[in-house]
Amino acid sequence: MAITKTEEEVELIRKSSLLVARTLAEVAKHLQPGVRTITLDRIAEEFIRSHGALPGFKGYHGFPFTLCISSNEEVVHGFPGERILKEGDIVSVDCGVKWNGFYGDSAYTFAVGKINPEVRLLLERTKQSLYLGIEAAVSGNRVGDIGYAIQSHVESFGYSVVRDLVGHGVGKNLHEKPEIPNFGRKGTGSKLLEGMVIAIEPMINLGGKSVVQENDGWTIRTTDRRPSAHFEHTIVVRKGQSEILSSFKYIEQLIQ
Repeated sequence: MAITKTEEEVELIRKSSLLVARTLAEVAKHLQPGVRTITLDRIAEEFIRSHGALPGFKGYHGFPFTLCISSNEEVVHGFPGERILKEGDIVSVDCGVKWNGFYGDSAYTFAVGKINPEVRLLLERTKQSLYLGIEAAVSGNRVGDIGYAIQSHVESFGYSVVRDLVGHGVGKNLHEKPEIPNFGRKGTGSKLLEGMVIAIEPMINLGGKSVVQENDGWTIRTTDRRPSAHFEHTIVVRKGQSEILSSFKYIEQLIQ
């Protein structure tokens, strides 16, 4: 059975998700050419802990950092480290928070300075696909409807959907059922129920869909080393229109 949440639980997940949103905005203040990615990780951990919450990723299955920071051809699960960001990079920053026993999860792909126009379009269209997936996440629809909405949009531009990684349920655990692929057919997959909380997170490649895992055992990158974009919201399934629990408004107030 799919896990649905009470309204009290939804509010706790919202609280965690909005702290993730503010953490990503705090990172965005410092995300510029010349910064080391480990510096961003430390800023995020300090910010989360200063609010009485815990970094949701740190220690999860042994992951050693607060953030997943994935640059350019890296899709997800990248390690922060001594890498120095440079003009023209794109950087997916994925963050989770555990607060009052419940998780929040969200990700945003940032442009570092001026980026290639083709890559900027990839970011814009990947973010568009996230919202199209969210529109499909209403009670009575099925998981395949979300994937179809994302896949049909991005493939119309010649992009590829990563098949090896998926969205997921969110609650007392960071990853719960159901899995939410970013590809699919309408009317297929498990039924979406009112009160389900899920993370929808399209991972879209400029080139082919194939990915490989790096030797660190975590970082996933494109096989062809072409850029990849990643955006994620935590949402609750409702009747008629789903509700986004995380937010990009704090980021976009800073970067626009």
